[in-house]
Amino acid sequence: MSSYLYNWNYPTPVRFGPGTIAELPDACAELGIRRPLLITDAGLADLPITRNAASLVPGTRVYAGVRGNPVGADVDGGIAALLQGDHDGVIAFGGGSALDVAKTVALAARQGRPIWDLEDVGDNWKRVDVDQLLPVVAVPTTSGTGSEVGRCSVIVNVDQGRKVVLFHARMLPERVICDPALTLGLPAGLTAGVGMDAFAHNLEAYLAPGFHPMADGIAIEGIRLVHRSLRTAVADGANLDARCEMMAASLMGATSFQKGLGAIHSLSHPIGVAYDAHHGTCNAVVMPYVLHFNRSATEDRIVRLARYLDLPDPTFEGFVAWTIELRAELGIPHTTAGLGMVEVDIAKFAPYAASDPTAATNPIPLDEDNLAGLYRQCLHGELPA
Repeated sequence: MSSYLYNWNYPTPVRFGPGTIAELPDACAELGIRRPLLITDAGLADLPITRNAASLVPGTRVYAGVRGNPVGADVDGGIAALLQGDHDGVIAFGGGSALDVAKTVALAARQGRPIWDLEDVGDNWKRVDVDQLLPVVAVPTTSGTGSEVGRCSVIVNVDQGRKVVLFHARMLPERVICDPALTLGLPAGLTAGVGMDAFAHNLEAYLAPGFHPMADGIAIEGIRLVHRSLRTAVADGANLDARCEMMAASLMGATSFQKGLGAIHSLSHPIGVAYDAHHGTCNAVVMPYVLHFNRSATEDRIVRLARYLDLPDPTFEGFVAWTIELRAELGIPHTTAGLGMVEVDIAKFAPYAASDPTAATNPIPLDEDNLAGLYRQCLHGELPA
């Protein structure tokens, strides 16, 4: 195995490599955290990796009230646990859902206002009293969202039936520990779903309009790592090289998508809310349909990407064919019907997709009508011949 032990300082201090979880006490000490609340999900709460992490810092307590698609009540529960225990910082431990809830708890616990007041709309971020923020050490245990290096969280507003993006620049965790050994043995289906999420983040960032060559460079290398290692990580849960490269690809996706996302995410969010479907899997299902929709604005970039990946057919058609073959090999459905979607959902989902913040940076402008058409293609498997 190659050496993967590194300390990075971009976009925040990151300790990367197998075994770095041992540095959790140092990371907490650097931020002055003495009584951390470790926030995770119920599935991880009793696993050895979680018990070990919690034992590393004396005084740590665990809150495990996070579900797969986190809702406002998950955050409220975390805030209550934090205030009741008089905790002075947060360890965000788990997949994207746990990380998003943990970051939101640290942001909102002492603000004295509903979390929805901090939705990423206009200047809402200015409502935050930065003197009341709590420090966060993020420890991902999957390789997909990259939320450990993100400045936002996605939480479901159950009353409104939509995913809400909460944002503040200071939501970026001040310390990150990326230990790929924590992902060893992750089930194949979950490895596939989160890996395709990392792929979608890098891909949409690369294709988003605008001049941001730094984001583009990170994104295309992130896609190359997915191309090289995702199949191996799914097929062999003990392959540490593949796990290292997928964790890096996840970091890169979340770093690069500050440039923007697009219709893959816009379409996926309402499906995830309605059917409690895994976000990365939703992204994977709709990906080829969105690629064809955006073809007139992105074909040149896709061809360059296909050449960089050294695909056998370095054309637009060859790239799309590769994404479809990859999905099939990973056991991901070809249509949204495989996620539970039905015809009547189209009219319900299209308005939410059009108002989703990710819609604004799609390469081709989105509206309810063309998103409804995209949903119809995704549902019925309608791809150009």
